[in-house]
Amino acid sequence: MRPLRGIALKIASVIVFIVMASLIKATADHVPAGQAVFFRSLFAMPVIVVWLALRGELTTGLRASHPMGHVWRGVVGTLAMGLGFAGLGYLPLPEVTAIGYAAPLLTVIFAAMFLGEEVRIFRISAVVLGLVGVLIVLSPRLTVGAAGSPSHAQALGAMLVLGGAVFAALAQVFVRKLVNTEKTPAIVFYFSLTATVLSLATLPFGWVMPDGREMALLVGCGLLGGVGQILLTSSYREADASVVAPFDYASMIFALAIGYFVFSEVPTLTMLGGAALVMTAGCLIIWRERKLGLERARQRKAMTPQG
Repeated sequence: MRPLRGIALKIASVIVFIVMASLIKATADHVPAGQAVFFRSLFAMPVIVVWLALRGELTTGLRASHPMGHVWRGVVGTLAMGLGFAGLGYLPLPEVTAIGYAAPLLTVIFAAMFLGEEVRIFRISAVVLGLVGVLIVLSPRLTVGAAGSPSHAQALGAMLVLGGAVFAALAQVFVRKLVNTEKTPAIVFYFSLTATVLSLATLPFGWVMPDGREMALLVGCGLLGGVGQILLTSSYREADASVVAPFDYASMIFALAIGYFVFSEVPTLTMLGGAALVMTAGCLIIWRERKLGLERARQRKAMTPQG
């Protein structure tokens, strides 16, 4: 294990994903979300295939033991991606990032509901704290004006991003089941493949012909998505999840910088306060997961016969 290398890879993946989101946002006024999902997924696949080929894992890495598990994970993950991309057209980038932090909190709830994972009072309290933070971020958007007004559009955007976080949490539940039988490269590749196919279903709802700039941004988004996924996967190979996971929240720093300097978005104190609560809750859950993991490891060691 090389924790510093793992942390560096994780931060690199965070930067890549935020830049990718900013490229989607830059095209959101003209390019529909479903079309953006298509480019994001299609152009990520060659990057992943080349990476596997260089590692000599092309034949073994893409082997699927439970194809339908990949399909269902792909359906839910595609919905999450599409809703998140749609929300980028209505809300500032830091706000979308903050609402997206609800996903790991909701994963705790869904894992208890669908996987039977035990959730005790500490993690429940952290989830509640985080969801309060999400509500604080959402609160300025909950006052809906007349149809077509900016407040109405922003309320819609907030609901889209929150819906994306819900589906992202469900997708993580599917991933937790898949990792028991499937290799990580297969999970990543077949998600991109499924999302590419599913996004074509949005063709009748108004795809457009991108101009040269938009095409470059969309292709770049897909390539960055593939690179980001590789960096993310590699980070977890180099260090424990509990070490690298908190660096997810570095995305807020980069979202604030890109939002301010690229999109002229000035964050509000309400958004920053709510985001701080969500990030605190997320870190508490990660810390608790680490403690529980250490306890389980000690119990297994104690139960192992000593020769």
